[in-house]
Parts: sequence; structure tokens; C-alpha cells
Amino acid sequence: MKINEIVASPGARRNAYRKGRGVGSGNGKTAGRGHKGQNARAGGGVRPGFEGGQMPIFRRLPKRGFKTPFALRYVEINVSDLDRFEDGSVIDAALLKKSGVISLPKVNDGIKILGNGELTKKLTIRANAFTAAAKDKIEKAGGSAEEV
Repeated sequence: MKINEIVASPGARRNAYRKGRGVGSGNGKTAGRGHKGQNARAGGGVRPGFEGGQMPIFRRLPKRGFKTPFALRYVEINVSDLDRFEDGSVIDAALLKKSGVISLPKVNDGIKILGNGELTKKLTIRANAFTAAAKDKIEKAGGSAEEV
């Protein structure tokens, strides 16, 4: 079989329906728009969300919440994810990206180390933020947590 021999199955493709092409086509004259009215006119119809003058749903529903534009967005990594590195290594954002711990294209406002899991190796970790539990686990393992 060659690419130029591929044919769609019978009934898989329909001919385009040509509106407004004469009475004999079965869809001539008004072309399915009916007689007169807003939707029969060129450019007619209403904008999205318009409910005929009734108060639209987006105005009936209450506004909820607030998202501050000043919030810091950290890439979060658990202590257990750092246990894969060799004993005594220095861990920073570049090493985490290179080793595949961070898969994001950019480190937003930095890296935050969370305290989930266990750490058995002595590591020097350089990150933007640490939780109290994470800092405690790193120091108990003999490593150090340095805030950048």
C-alpha cells in the first residue's frame, strides 16, 4: 500500500453542505435562518453570555476569592527526593535540574525544601526556603541547609 492509494472508508466523509444555493438544494432562500428577526440578518445574533436581557449568570453568581500577585511560587522538593545524591555532595538548583529532580523549564521564585520522607546522607543543600521539619532532618543527617 502506498500513501497515494489510501482511500477513506465508504460513508466516512460527507460532502460539504452548501447553504443558500437555490430552492432545489433543499436549503435555499432563507438558508435555514427562518424569516426576519435578529438571527436572520447578516452579522445578527447576540454576544456570548447574553440571556435576552435577563441578568446573566456571570453577574448573578457571587465573586469568590482573591489571588495576590505578590505570592512567591516555589518549586517544592521533598527531603526524600534528595536521598538519591552521593554522600557529601553540594545540591543547588542547577544540579537538581541536571539530575531530573526538577522537570520544569524555569525555577519560578526559587526552590523550597519540604520535610516529607527521610534523609540518610550528609548533604549541603542550597535553596531559597526550607520548612522547619526539612531543616531539622538535614541537620540530623549531618548536612547543612543554606538559604540562598
